[in-house]
Amino acid sequence: MTHRMILAVIAASRGSGVVITMKDTFISYLPLAHSMEQCFIAYTELIGGKYGFYSGDPLKLVDDCIELKPTVFASVPRLFNKMYDKIMAGVKDKSEKQQKTFNDAVEKKKRALRTFGIYKDGLWDKLIFSKIQARLGGRVRIMVTASAPISVDVLEFLKVGFCCPILEGYGQTECCGGVTVTHPTDPVTGHVGGPTGAVKIRIRDVPDMNYYSTDLPCPRGEICFKGPAVFQGYFKDPERTAEAFDSEGWLRSGDVGVV
Repeated sequence: MTHRMILAVIAASRGSGVVITMKDTFISYLPLAHSMEQCFIAYTELIGGKYGFYSGDPLKLVDDCIELKPTVFASVPRLFNKMYDKIMAGVKDKSEKQQKTFNDAVEKKKRALRTFGIYKDGLWDKLIFSKIQARLGGRVRIMVTASAPISVDVLEFLKVGFCCPILEGYGQTECCGGVTVTHPTDPVTGHVGGPTGAVKIRIRDVPDMNYYSTDLPCPRGEICFKGPAVFQGYFKDPERTAEAFDSEGWLRSGDVGVV
């Protein structure tokens, strides 16, 4: 993995709606070797923003957020699911009237999100959702989830709860983290967006598994990437020849290593 890859992902992410400015603050708590973490730290540095490191105890991450008050928060579905469970457990302890008011507010905001892509509601945010926002310091304006699928119900709830877009990305370490990402203005949840400008993507047929790109309504096959975000390889093989690549520069089937 190279600096060029990270720069390519940053530039492409910015063009896809993941915009960080010099006024933003990012909290770093994922392992520093994590490709997504490296990209966010580099992005924040390049743009002149601020970032802070958590205390080292994942159980105190909420306390760290309250102290740092980040505006950008990137995480994984496991943590987002825990947030959702804790919020819902708190709601269950409320009276029936309070629960109904809360659920009505959630449904109203969900309808606005699905129809118009609106994350905020002046009245409900002040009365109810400001308390959820306060869990992460009260200033988060953009969130990112990646590394594994996340439930549509959980994602929609957290979008209206934290009153900001939560972008879902897809990619591998070999592609420096993210090669697709949803756009902040996209009201539809349940997909990982389109390719960023750092890669080209194609689906290659896998006849042995009965996967074909012509399968409808959902094409299937091996997902292949090409572009400046793709890593240099697992190893340098001096015996690899030009025959290992097809006419478009893709590795031929069965060849794994240098891309």
